[in-house]
Amino acid sequence: MHLPRRPLGNRREFLRAAAGTALAARLAGPGFAQVPGERPPRSPEVTVLNPRTRVPVGLIIDDSTCLVNVNRFAMPQFNEAFAGAAATYHKPWREWPVEIPDAFVRKFGEWCAGAGVKGKYSIVPFPACVGRLDRGLPGWTRAELQASIALVREVMLPNWDIHPEMVTHTRVIDLKTGHPFPELSPKFMENWEWTTGRSADELAAYQAFALGILKEIGLPCEGVTTPGGYGNKALPQLAQASFESVRSVFGAEIPHYFRHLFDRGEESVAPRVENVSGLGTADPRCVVSIIGCTGDWTGGWDNTNPGGADKFITEDGQRGRMVDVIRRGEPALMLAHWTGIWFNGHEVGFQIFQEVVKRLHARFDHLHWMKLSEVARYWAARELTRIEFTGGTVRLQAPYACPDFTLRWPAGPNGAPVLTQRDLPTALREVSQPLQLTANTWHRHGRDITACFALPKGESTLNLAG
Repeated sequence: MHLPRRPLGNRREFLRAAAGTALAARLAGPGFAQVPGERPPRSPEVTVLNPRTRVPVGLIIDDSTCLVNVNRFAMPQFNEAFAGAAATYHKPWREWPVEIPDAFVRKFGEWCAGAGVKGKYSIVPFPACVGRLDRGLPGWTRAELQASIALVREVMLPNWDIHPEMVTHTRVIDLKTGHPFPELSPKFMENWEWTTGRSADELAAYQAFALGILKEIGLPCEGVTTPGGYGNKALPQLAQASFESVRSVFGAEIPHYFRHLFDRGEESVAPRVENVSGLGTADPRCVVSIIGCTGDWTGGWDNTNPGGADKFITEDGQRGRMVDVIRRGEPALMLAHWTGIWFNGHEVGFQIFQEVVKRLHARFDHLHWMKLSEVARYWAARELTRIEFTGGTVRLQAPYACPDFTLRWPAGPNGAPVLTQRDLPTALREVSQPLQLTANTWHRHGRDITACFALPKGESTLNLAG
């Protein structure tokens, strides 16, 4: 059975459109029909907890780039691809501004930095075929483009991962010519059918082209974001291509990609660590699928009426999708589209998001804002570190280093843990509450010990002293 061949008003709507079908079960089931790969043995007495016993949260921003209001230019291309038959694309795009100004990027980025917000910010490299960011944007001066790129480095990079959202977010580029393929149909749009039947090598080459543009302008990447339905019928190939492209262009140790979200129900939204190989060698390999947990309720990509703050978290802090996921202890990664955040200059989505952050901070005291790369690294270390527990000693063999790695194990009523790395012992500092845990600290609860420390790559041990 196939997904309905129709335009998707929300770029992640294909999951909902397929609900109740065999394909939906295959896409939304455990692992999304992906290949998990190797897993190490683990002693059941030792539990890996969330970093610092807190719940990771973040914001995933799609459809952003430098200067260009992507969806103003995407709308007519989508409409033509479906021969005008889709009412979704009959919007007054000519009335929309061509630019999302850098002044708003600075305002947004500085407010988020002050509030501790982190996440992912797309930079579409060849936005809607308007122009390549490494070659110039018609309609803007070179100085304006260079200033916009520099602003992303200054304001966004410290707290946000940068992803290409493929090459154009609209038409597929012929890598032999650097121009869009002549055919303008769903078959040659990044959002729909082009990836169907493609090999991992073909997808990797295409994604590497996008990543190469961002490398050329000095924006580092550890992951990629898929536009619309890109890869939804080529999931194993997408996972492998994401690893290969990000590793080849940027040398990232733990590549990740954003393809899936669940904005309702009990399906796990924890990251999926996929295609694992080489554990116990000098070259461990994996790719991490990051999963969003909300709909685009700050304002749609096409400036549709927003769902509003209550869908994330109600004013009393008792209901909403974020509340549900945070209570489960899984990473709560919200989705927003940049055009909806700005909302044609009215900042509707930004105001909704500010209210959501205010409510989250008022309701919860155990949140940990993280970039997607930080979440990916933690989950890779969480699932792939070999853990042995013998004679009261925890022995770790980690393929990846990881900050704030947090473990709990039964240790008895006496003694304080000592971390030994490369034969160098480090005594950890005791704290009285779990939420006081930071690097190189520990907390006792009954006969259990919880310790937080910077996990090194390779071997380390935790023993009790005194």
